[in-house]
Amino acid sequence: MPDPWLSIIGLGEDGLAGLPPASRDALDRAEIVFGAPRHLALAGIAGPRGREWPVPFSLDPLPALRGQHVAALVSGDPFWHGAGGSIAARLAPGEWRAFPAPGTFSLAAARLGWRLEEVACLGLHAAPFARLRPVMARGARAICLLRDGAAPAALAQWLAAQGLGATRMVVLEALGGPRERIRETRADDDFALDCAAPVAVALDGAKLPPGAGLPRGFGLPDDSFAHDGQITRRAVRAMTLAALGPRAGEMLWDIGGGSGSVGVEWCLNGGRAVTLEPRADRIANIAANIDAFGLAGWMRAVHGAAPGALADLPPPDAIFIGGGASAAVIDALPPARLVANAVTLETEALLVALHAARGGSLTRIALEEAAPLGRMRGWTPARSVTQWSWP
Repeated sequence: MPDPWLSIIGLGEDGLAGLPPASRDALDRAEIVFGAPRHLALAGIAGPRGREWPVPFSLDPLPALRGQHVAALVSGDPFWHGAGGSIAARLAPGEWRAFPAPGTFSLAAARLGWRLEEVACLGLHAAPFARLRPVMARGARAICLLRDGAAPAALAQWLAAQGLGATRMVVLEALGGPRERIRETRADDDFALDCAAPVAVALDGAKLPPGAGLPRGFGLPDDSFAHDGQITRRAVRAMTLAALGPRAGEMLWDIGGGSGSVGVEWCLNGGRAVTLEPRADRIANIAANIDAFGLAGWMRAVHGAAPGALADLPPPDAIFIGGGASAAVIDALPPARLVANAVTLETEALLVALHAARGGSLTRIALEEAAPLGRMRGWTPARSVTQWSWP
């Protein structure tokens, strides 16, 4: 097998001085070196040998250079929130070789004395702060890559707005280089730090109050979601998700999504989801919930109705029908774990017939809540739900 023509070289803020011999040799042998302007400057690459990545970022120029010795400069570890994964996906395994360097996460943990395996590592330089919602709680730690010098102050404001103002923030600038600077504050303090990129922030929730942050598991409170009353209620949602059995990386079809609450909790447990909803106003609520929980890229809302809108969806591992179940919809579904909820007699009759014909599990969910009854209290029943799960 011929030697790889592309070298993916991890570079730190200390530039050439921090490169081990193998990385330095690969860089010296490269006829063409791609990198961001900052990386090219750190490596001392100038003239026609140095090529800046296109803006917006694209790997399109790389494949045309097969047969030449090419290097791609990236920050730290190329395969941890770096371009390495994107490059490897475009090329055959034998075409490239990687030379990783310590990345921001490793350097931050080394400065703070944190066990990196116990820390959530997030790339918030190209993602919303809401990605932190399922992460930050009392005792939790996270290290976050940020976009620019203004981002730490914006993150502090976001944390305070989420009731996480007691979070300890350690602002880490230009780690590993001559401009390295480390300072500490709290999210709810007046943020007066002037910051410069590249910047990361380490978050420590040790002093957050008990109960802070988003609960894990199934059954978030209904008021966690934007909805118009059309929502799978908390207790029923918990039982529905237990029946669906989320697994990391699996795809859910949420048909008749309403608020998208089932899809949201599915994704918070590591899956991906498409929520199908025929009403435009409810699509807006679903989109708001996707943004609020930082699930862009894992969950999307599709405006349409089953069965007509099912053809272009990615193959599912599980399907939930929360509204609009019919024989035509059931017949159009591909093989997958299936859970359907019914609140009307007509839909209940369909699920009873499907259970008789196909088997599976048929469950009647009846809930009552204590509520005022005159000067005293009594039990107020909620609308019963019939749930069929198959297989």
